[in-house]
Amino acid sequence: MATLDDIISDFEFIVDWEELYRYVIDLGKKLPDLSDDEMSAENKVQGCVSQVWLISEPDMSDGDNPIMHFRGASDAHIVSGLVAIMLTAFSGVPAKEVAHVNENEIFERLGLIEHLTPQRANGLRAMAARIKQHAADVLP
Repeated sequence: MATLDDIISDFEFIVDWEELYRYVIDLGKKLPDLSDDEMSAENKVQGCVSQVWLISEPDMSDGDNPIMHFRGASDAHIVSGLVAIMLTAFSGVPAKEVAHVNENEIFERLGLIEHLTPQRANGLRAMAARIKQHAADVLP
């Protein structure tokens, strides 16, 4: 999977919004599938217009500051791409640092803020809040 720096670099070279839209959709298509059991009410992110599911898989080998890993999916193509960007931004980050990741800054750097509907922006905030809650839950 691409790193956040890779995605940001790719975005810098895409000038056409339709091409950017296709790129975001392609990012979503690369997400590993979730099982039917994983697409449960328990894993569903509330506050998203489209259905979004989030799975937290912390690496607890460092008990005081686990490394967070996330998987996710959506039933909408563009939202799946946004999920992929969020998962890239937050996965591999120590739990104590997750709260300091500024998702709004990431989407501003990508130039996506002005292209998101208010509902999608709210959904991204809900997803970021859920990710940050998962990280807080594994801290001692």
